[in-house]
Amino acid sequence: MAEPTLNKIFDFAEAENRLYAQWEQSGAFAPSGEGDPYTVVIPPPNVTGSLHMGHALNNTLQDILIRFERMRGKSVLWQPGMDHAGIATQMVVERQMKDKGEPKRTDIGRDAFVEKVWAWKEQSGGTIINQLKRLGASCDWSRERFTMDDGLSDAVRKVFVRLYREGLIYRDKRLVNWDPKFQTAISDLEVINEERDGHFWHFKYPLENGETYDYVEKDKDGNVILRETRDYISIATTRPETMLGDGAVAVHPSDERYKPIVGKRVLLPLADRYIPIIEDDHPDPDFGSGAVKITGAHDFNDYQVARRHNLPLHVILDPEARMLASDIMPEKYVGLDRFEARKQVVADIDAAGLLEKIEDKKVKQPIGDRSGVVIEPMLTDQWYVNAEELAKPAIAAVKEGRTRFIPENWSKTYFQWMDNIEPWCISRQLWWGHRIPAWYGPKLDGDDYDPEAHEIFVGETQAEVIEAAAAYYHEKPKVAATREEFLALMANGKRQPVIYREEDVLDTWFSSALWPFSTLGWPEKTDTLAAHYPTTALVTAFDIIFFWVARMMMQGLHFMEEVPFRDVYIHALILDENGQKMSKAKGNVIDPLTLVDQYGADALRFTLAALAAQGRNIRMSDNRVEGYRNFGTKLWNASRFAQMNECHYTDDFDPTTLNDVINQWIVHETASCAEAMTQALEAYRFNDAAGAAYRFVWNVFCDWYLEFAKPLFMGDDEARKAETRQTTAWVLDHILKLLHPIMPFMTEELWANLASREAHLINAPWPSLCDAHKNEAAAQELDWVIGLISAVRTARAEINVPAGAKIPMVIVGENPMAARCFDSHGDRIARLARLETVGTAATVPAGAAQIVHGGAVFALPLAGVIDVAAETARLDKELGKVMSEIEAIDKRLGNEAFVAKAPEAVVTQTRQRQDGFEAQRDKLTAARKRLDDLTG
Repeated sequence: MAEPTLNKIFDFAEAENRLYAQWEQSGAFAPSGEGDPYTVVIPPPNVTGSLHMGHALNNTLQDILIRFERMRGKSVLWQPGMDHAGIATQMVVERQMKDKGEPKRTDIGRDAFVEKVWAWKEQSGGTIINQLKRLGASCDWSRERFTMDDGLSDAVRKVFVRLYREGLIYRDKRLVNWDPKFQTAISDLEVINEERDGHFWHFKYPLENGETYDYVEKDKDGNVILRETRDYISIATTRPETMLGDGAVAVHPSDERYKPIVGKRVLLPLADRYIPIIEDDHPDPDFGSGAVKITGAHDFNDYQVARRHNLPLHVILDPEARMLASDIMPEKYVGLDRFEARKQVVADIDAAGLLEKIEDKKVKQPIGDRSGVVIEPMLTDQWYVNAEELAKPAIAAVKEGRTRFIPENWSKTYFQWMDNIEPWCISRQLWWGHRIPAWYGPKLDGDDYDPEAHEIFVGETQAEVIEAAAAYYHEKPKVAATREEFLALMANGKRQPVIYREEDVLDTWFSSALWPFSTLGWPEKTDTLAAHYPTTALVTAFDIIFFWVARMMMQGLHFMEEVPFRDVYIHALILDENGQKMSKAKGNVIDPLTLVDQYGADALRFTLAALAAQGRNIRMSDNRVEGYRNFGTKLWNASRFAQMNECHYTDDFDPTTLNDVINQWIVHETASCAEAMTQALEAYRFNDAAGAAYRFVWNVFCDWYLEFAKPLFMGDDEARKAETRQTTAWVLDHILKLLHPIMPFMTEELWANLASREAHLINAPWPSLCDAHKNEAAAQELDWVIGLISAVRTARAEINVPAGAKIPMVIVGENPMAARCFDSHGDRIARLARLETVGTAATVPAGAAQIVHGGAVFALPLAGVIDVAAETARLDKELGKVMSEIEAIDKRLGNEAFVAKAPEAVVTQTRQRQDGFEAQRDKLTAARKRLDDLTG
């Protein structure tokens, strides 16, 4: 035997950086080859981000596809880049300035602050890119883009201007999610609804002029009964401070209790004004009092009611969520924080004798995911996209199959959102981001200046806007640096040609919606754009189907007149080992980089692939990663064994001309594995691909083929030895190719050490095996042999035959397959099943355990080998313990109170224990039956 050149272990910590640098330096990540284009755009991570398990899963799956298709000869482009992450980045830099004791952004001004953000981005931003490289992501980093680089900024301006001129972008006053801490509108995606302890305050709103009515209800039999005569209507609210902006009280048209007072007015307590009682389908007659206060400017549902009934929209909060001075706001509340105002309003209502009761109640609070403060629905002037119009071709594209969702059920989510789409608010009150290319000037409506009446000028450049404004005013306008400067110039109240630029920036999702074509060079007609748009596949999570996927569909179809991607693969969530979502609060967050440090990137990647079943969330734990690290160790040791036995790959080896059946069989199994993995990866069944590789490498190649080959390596038949050496090397070569997309580092290291070659494995061709590599007869024969050996081993283990004991076996009756296999493989079966002798008999001998396999009956005479009575007692004792455990667990799970009230993780663990004990019971029962057979 030769001394292997491979080290005893794979030093992943040393190898990963070295191998990744080699790939980058060789240009392996750039598109090449004559094959069809295969393109994936990376979901751009935030410039502030760091790698978490969701990123690890998302990018591992993308990289598997990319490496697979690259090996298949396609011109592969994995387009990388980062998102500027408006709110998150501005928050990071402002916090850094505060920690350093520097002036606030409002003190240093917009230009100076934006310079600081760019400086931070160059020095500290983009940490996640190097973390993705540690994971093995083979993006073409030479093409890395940033959503605020010059090219993408040009694209954003061009898109905005064109949509505005087409009437698809407009400015409007509507209700938005308002973050009082950051003082900006935010998207629904950035709002977390948390259930918190709260209250339901019940107030009386007195009827106008002291009017009364008979308040009636229905009893349990449906009969209308008089409850009392009232001079008020009762409302309930979780936000008492908003009552100061009420525009009406609404009741359902079917609610008989309030029929007598519909159309009348009530006095709004504390505000000293009257509001109407209206009918609308929004109130639920069975919830609370059935009467709902309508605060149109501060509640999304109320806003819709207010619009239907043309109610006034009273804004009562300023951008910092303090009570706003206005002609409807009592002076005593002006300037109070919303929560202080809440306390004061409740106290004043109580003092006026109009507080009915206070209920403790769990309340869903909208919380800003970054600010951590309660979000306020706020009526503000914002920029909007007519998403309903843009959605029409995007809906049709999925219905027609031009873009498909995988798994398909996610298309239902897509349609549900798209069919009910609202105008898309695209403006954010920030300084970091794409500044909206719009300028404002006074309208030409007489000489007097109306500060609420603006003419809007939109253009890709300031020069273009000045030209448009000059045509409007018939003279070149002055450009004010800020809105404040504009107002100062207009302070005399006379119209004059002065314009100022919109101070808001665009929603981050606006630039991300252009990602599939802007990153490829649009609006320029580049060769890359022509070759790689539309892209092939998008891999992403379900929670941004609407916020990103749908918007890319809308913009891609509008500007490129073609879908942005053919396939959208939606991967699952990663949970902890108990099925719980990971969170810092729960202390169950698993850091992927820690796992990479402990077990290597390959182990983490294989774990993620193996668990990525379509439509099924992933339960992650250190133990799972450690298990797949052991798989890599198994492959490494098998490679060392091959080196020791002088298994060298040669290009002239023809696996279709083999003579030995075990070599024919392993080539057949290799071809079957390659076929299964190819089909699985083409169908985005990552777990099936990983499972096929695992079974073939560990169970078939390592556990069986190498065991079968050992006697041949040590035998005297030089021809069989040479053939087996070459076959082993050939199979190992194909194993490395098949595993490379999932485990790129170890496979690349073995590729370089198992044979002398110049090219990297990353550029090697994917196995292309055909029917000539298949040999069904050899497969049937070896499968029969393996099945028999496994059955004997199982029987020995079940009835506790000592591992070192050799036992006799009897073939009962005649069986052609058994005769043929024992003739060819008798020594192999005897060695691996630890058989002393193999004989034949017409009937099963007394005191023998029976095995039925492949239509044949085998007997294991065990008299004197085991103590049947002692073994029976042992099994009965173990079986009794297991049955007691099952009975206790069944009783626990049969308790509805336990299942309903116990933490989900506890219930899950209990069910897992139940499954484990039931498996033990079945195994012990089978063993007990074998013992019964021995005693007749």
